[in-house]
Amino acid sequence: MGLSIDSIHAHLGWVNNVREKTGVYFDFPIIADLDMKVSKLYGMLQPNESETAAVRAVFFIDPSKKIRLIMYYPLNVGRNMNEILRVLKAMQVADKFKVALPLDWTPGDKVIVPPPKTLDELTARNADNSLEKVDFYLAKKDLKV
Repeated sequence: MGLSIDSIHAHLGWVNNVREKTGVYFDFPIIADLDMKVSKLYGMLQPNESETAAVRAVFFIDPSKKIRLIMYYPLNVGRNMNEILRVLKAMQVADKFKVALPLDWTPGDKVIVPPPKTLDELTARNADNSLEKVDFYLAKKDLKV
């Protein structure tokens, strides 16, 4: 879903222009937030910046309607679609497999398994040769997806 403080007509023009120039068609709803109520509610108008231009932001909202991550971009810096997709995939993998992901994780990289909570779990972890053990509390593994 998109949100802009521009009018519906501006949205239609923008979607059409992008499709004509790039062949990409944005087939998702775009909210016209002319009174900026939603933009203000979500912190998309930055102090000491233009009062008529919302910052570019990407919100990851999960199926339970919980905001999981917000990425803000200044007006003069373009978004990084590869990073947006990487983060989306990472959150899906972390949720599905109940793991954590290291810095700059990409699909195919090792994941961080939860630390042991009991001595029995610690003993089992120490015996597990499939893990890359950095320390007793930090171990990584390959996912079989």
